[in-house]
Parts: sequence; C-alpha cells; structure tokens
Amino acid sequence: MNILELLEYTFFRNAIIGSLFASIACGIIGTYVVSRRLVFISGGITHASFGGLGIGFYFSLSPILSAMAFAVLSAFGIQWLSRKQGVREDSAIAVFWSLGMAIGIVLTFLTPGYAPNLSEYLFGNILTITQTDIISLMILSALIILFFTLFFNNIVSVSFDTEFAKTRRIHTQFIEYTMMLFIAVTIVLSIRLVGIVLLMSLITVPQMTANLFTVNYSKIISLSIILSFFGCIAGLFLSYYLNVPSGAFIIFVLILMFFIAKAFKALLSVKRLNQTQ
Repeated sequence: MNILELLEYTFFRNAIIGSLFASIACGIIGTYVVSRRLVFISGGITHASFGGLGIGFYFSLSPILSAMAFAVLSAFGIQWLSRKQGVREDSAIAVFWSLGMAIGIVLTFLTPGYAPNLSEYLFGNILTITQTDIISLMILSALIILFFTLFFNNIVSVSFDTEFAKTRRIHTQFIEYTMMLFIAVTIVLSIRLVGIVLLMSLITVPQMTANLFTVNYSKIISLSIILSFFGCIAGLFLSYYLNVPSGAFIIFVLILMFFIAKAFKALLSVKRLNQTQ
C-alpha cells in the first residue's frame, strides 16, 4: 500500500493532523521546559498523570480528563511545595511522581474487568487519535500561541533568570503557574502520540536538536515544531511499513535526528578548524 492509499483512511489523516497540532504545542512548551531546565518536572508530571488514568478507569470517567486534572494538580503541587513549603524541588517531584504512579497502579488493578486501551496511554498509538483529540490539540495550540504572543518577552526573561525578571517587576508567579498549567495539559493531550513512558522525549529532544543550530528563543521554537512534526510523520510511516509500535518509533526517529545533527555540527566544527589552520 502506497502513501496516497494510506491517506484515504480517516484514522491515518487524523494521525497526521493530530501530529501537526501536537508538534506546535510540544515545540513551544518544550522550548520553555528545556530553557528553564524543567525536564525532570515534566517527567514527574507525565508519570503522575497515570494516577488520573487510574481514577478515570476506576470511576468510569474520561481517562484523558481525569489524567489532565491530576496532572494540573500535580504541577501546581510541585510548584507549591518547592516554592512555599521549603521542600527541595527534586523531592517534591518525587512525591507526586510516586503518588501518581501508586494511585494509577492500585486503581487500575481494582477496576473490574480489563482496561483494553491501557497500553495506548502507556506506550502510545498515534492511529487512535480522534476528532475530539484533534480539536483539543488545536484549541491548546491556539491558546499557547496567544499566550506567547502576549507575554513573549516576559516568558523569555523568566525562562533564563527568574530573579532578574522579578527586578523588572514581571509577575513571575503568573508566568510560572500558567506555564505549568500548559505543560500539564500539553503532556496529557499528547499521551496518545507516544505514551506516558516516552512522552518526556517529545518535549525535549527536538528542542535539544534545534539548540545545536541556534540560541535564539523564537528560532528554537520554530525549528522544534518542524523537527517534531517531521519526526512524527517519519515515525508514523516507517512504523507502518516496518510493522512496529508507532510511539516508540517516533521517539527513535527524533533521537536519531539529534545524533545526526550532532555529528553534522561536529563535522562543520572540524571543517572550520581546518580552514583556519
């Protein structure tokens, strides 16, 4: 079956459109996560969201909505514990990471019957993206773009130096809590792409790759979106032809792109060094 024939299927078109909007959201949010060095926090929120999935399965609620609520509360909880209660940030992350995983495991085990789509949330299946998921990602992407457009300079200031941002009378708490909200929502709405286990890579690897070629914040965002979308599409098609899980292969492609870019950058450095000699 060729590419054009694949595009005739609605689920395949949904996967491509969903990848686009997820790449926009993850590209923008991931740039903030990497520049602010919140990778460990994003990992904590990602795994804590499993508690919300368990609650959704046990109480017959929407797993995505319950995971989103749990992820947002965990994000705010980490921020509150580390900033207001004097708890070390890594300890606060560990608390909510462990709590979410424990609740998720217990409630999933206690849920009558078997959760047939649990593996989709854990390991991802981009082909299961629905119209509702696409609309949710579209709205999220629009809100993130709007927020970054209105507060771009403030976000950049908070990303690199919170204390300096405070001296400029920037409402750092507003920026921090809003960004934590966006991080949590982006994580949950992107779970279907690569799953809880691998999601942290989707909001860090494209940004790391982009950062090899530029240090400009807005250019990193743009390049991250392009790399994320390319990685999702390449992983989607290759996983189909190789008959392997799409979520894992998308991450594999993104990491492969990073190492290729790293090797290319090193080659350019050697070439410039030889030219100067």
